[in-house]
Amino acid sequence: MTHNKNVKLTLAAVAVSAAFASTGVQAQEQDSIEKISVTGSHIRRTDMEGPSPVASIDAEQIANTGVTDLIGLFTKLPISGQGTFSTQGNSSDDTANGGSSVSLRGLGADSTLILVNGRRVSVSPFAKGIDTAFVDINNIPLAAIKRVDILKDGASATYGSDAIAGVINIILKDDFDGFEISAKYGDTADGGGEEQNLSVVFGTASDKASHTFILDYFDREEIMYSDRDYSRSANQTALRPNDPDAVDFRSSSGIPGTIALASDPTNRMPDTFGNDVCAPEDIVGTLCRYDYAPHMTSVPDSERFSFNYMGKYELNDTVTAFAELNGQNSKSIVRGAASPSFNELFMSGDNPNHPFADDPTHPFFGQDLTMRRRTVDIGNREKRVDTDYYRTILGLEGEFGDWNWEVAYSYIKSESVERGVDGFPNSIRIQDAIDSGLWNPFEPSSNTQEALDYIETNTTRVGKSTNKSIDGVISGPVMDLAGNDVMLAVGVEYREESISDNPDEQFLRGEVFGTEATQANGERDSTSIFAEVALPFTDTFEAQIALRHEDYSDFGTTTDPKVSFLWSPLDNLSLRGSWGTAFRAPSLHQLGLGRTDESPNLVDTIRCNAVGLACDPQEYTAVFEGNPNLGPEESTSYNLGMIYEISEDLSFSLDYYSYDIENIIDSDTQFVFSNFGDDPNVVTRLPTADPSDPGEVVQIFDSFQNIGDLETTGLDLDLQYSLESSMGDFRFGYVMNYVLKYEELRPDANGGKRVALSEGQFEQPEIRWTTSMDWSKDDWSAALAVNYIGEFDGDADSGFGDKTVDSMTTVDLTVNYMGADNAVFTLGSTNLFNEEPPFSHHDFYGFVNTIHSSQGRFVYLKGAYKF
Repeated sequence: MTHNKNVKLTLAAVAVSAAFASTGVQAQEQDSIEKISVTGSHIRRTDMEGPSPVASIDAEQIANTGVTDLIGLFTKLPISGQGTFSTQGNSSDDTANGGSSVSLRGLGADSTLILVNGRRVSVSPFAKGIDTAFVDINNIPLAAIKRVDILKDGASATYGSDAIAGVINIILKDDFDGFEISAKYGDTADGGGEEQNLSVVFGTASDKASHTFILDYFDREEIMYSDRDYSRSANQTALRPNDPDAVDFRSSSGIPGTIALASDPTNRMPDTFGNDVCAPEDIVGTLCRYDYAPHMTSVPDSERFSFNYMGKYELNDTVTAFAELNGQNSKSIVRGAASPSFNELFMSGDNPNHPFADDPTHPFFGQDLTMRRRTVDIGNREKRVDTDYYRTILGLEGEFGDWNWEVAYSYIKSESVERGVDGFPNSIRIQDAIDSGLWNPFEPSSNTQEALDYIETNTTRVGKSTNKSIDGVISGPVMDLAGNDVMLAVGVEYREESISDNPDEQFLRGEVFGTEATQANGERDSTSIFAEVALPFTDTFEAQIALRHEDYSDFGTTTDPKVSFLWSPLDNLSLRGSWGTAFRAPSLHQLGLGRTDESPNLVDTIRCNAVGLACDPQEYTAVFEGNPNLGPEESTSYNLGMIYEISEDLSFSLDYYSYDIENIIDSDTQFVFSNFGDDPNVVTRLPTADPSDPGEVVQIFDSFQNIGDLETTGLDLDLQYSLESSMGDFRFGYVMNYVLKYEELRPDANGGKRVALSEGQFEQPEIRWTTSMDWSKDDWSAALAVNYIGEFDGDADSGFGDKTVDSMTTVDLTVNYMGADNAVFTLGSTNLFNEEPPFSHHDFYGFVNTIHSSQGRFVYLKGAYKF
């Protein structure tokens, strides 16, 4: 299929946020008159400020935030939103264990393009939530970062696919001369999460060459849900006895479990027969419940070792060779409660272990049985993830006359192996063990080690992602306009991408229950040509036009324009604007996903309405598959804003942004479940004797479609004030993002569109801000920041849309001492007052782990010494 966008070079306006506060971003200044590459443009400039709204965070500002990895930084930025995820929440049910990525403006991690030194990197081989392709920013240690640039508008005209929400460009250190070693140790107030970090940076620089080496070691202890009072139990009714709406999320798959008739699983009773019985406190109605929360990972154990090299060598007066070599090995351990079964296992009526074999008066005597049973006897689940990441860039850059050129070859590879090493039963062998009498599910204490060894298995999942590209660009002046040079940049890029995510044969045959894994395989190549022209109409007004055409091997072509301007009518007043289109190609995971079982919490509205059951969310099996007929998501965005320098010490920027995204690739399993739950081709149910009862759900079939649209608008405010006094130098900042509109549209039952999510609803706070103060005097400096995330509605899909998730405010403090020769010592804390995340009714852990952190107070000590 061929896809061609209607290209309309309509000049509209754009906003810029000049800088984040001291804990966020502050504009970088360049004193050199050498032309440099600027994020958001292929045209080299003599300064950092251009028509595109770019803000930067340098290494010193990152250090002042107290964060220990990139995702810790990005989660604090007001521009980050829904879809930003860290390793928090990783468990045995996660599909991207150990990974982290950022979602600008809440438009999705797969709509935020991550670059390293202006070039793409490969996505993680393991998608988030089975379909979200993302660049794992855990691959980049803080010690290697020179600065982070954030381009806050669509940029497909410059960089191609995935730049719908904007671009994050991570610039690595490349000009270090000397030797520096730093060490950091920190711990949380409430247990778990202890961190250790050791970094070595060394390099040489001369007129002809520079070499920078960075070695980094990072180790973080796991945090379990049991380490926090508000998540130590899945029974939130017990944790919050004064909240009548709190939910008991304990699993319906317990130990020794619930016994039911195979012919009618609704005819059931908790196992209170024999020697091993369900504990009285775990019996709720006809079910034997199980508290899985204490055994689950909130933040996984992580260990990472990184190597980075940046080198340049001047071949002659006009040509320089450069190389970038990056590598990392990362290891994560994630834990989950013992594997549950939900009526997948059976026992025949004549089985020797039948619990009622000796009681002919019991209604279940001689009847075939099924069960809800958790295999606690073989241990809790444990997964170990081992990932190797490699990145190699080899290139040449040079100049002839007033023109600059650059060509480079890139090869990036990420390989991951995920092993289930404990607590995973093989469903074929466990059924065989029941049938033969080797394993008795109703009397766990009677089972031999031989039986347990027989039913347990180890699992393996192997993933690989590669990105190979050749790119070239040339830029320089083409003519004179009003006494200034008209600058042109022209380039080409050829890129090959591939992913493979393959669980072992047990997964593919459906023999492992109680866990999730994806299977996806795909590859594509694309060819791009692009051009930019900068038009300085006057000394105070510059326009820039960019155009990019891309040809993809798997869905066709797309052409994206962008028009931007910078106008400075006064020395202290600037206006910027831009308009452009952008796109996101369907990910290889979304196109090539094999049959994958998920376990979402859903509400069976059809059955609960039919038989009068409570419509509570429960875990169901949803079967997903990829869709090779997907088209790209398409976006139109514009920005409009002003920067006003009131005085040398006081300035602010106010910006308006708008995004309109069409053909969003998504799935809506709850919508499918609620509207087509009585269609046997969509939802498989167990048969029942009662014609009014549609039956319990076995599985739901779903896939990805271009089914959604999204519109969002908002305001960015940035205020900066500096003050010099006898008490020291102060810098104050306030950065705010306010969402005016956020409207996700999804299909309704009548073939139209419904508003599935809007601003202020679940996971969509309308306002986020950070206010900060930096102080320095003599050998001391300090940074204080207050971070605010506004309130939002509870989760309507879980039945709590009438509830409110309260706002959260945290305080970070960093104090530095620089009085020792060549050394700096830092004492700091994030979440200084140990603020707990606000309560949310929607899930067992009692808070929204995609928005709020469970880390709590984290206190650290850091020392750095430079030779």
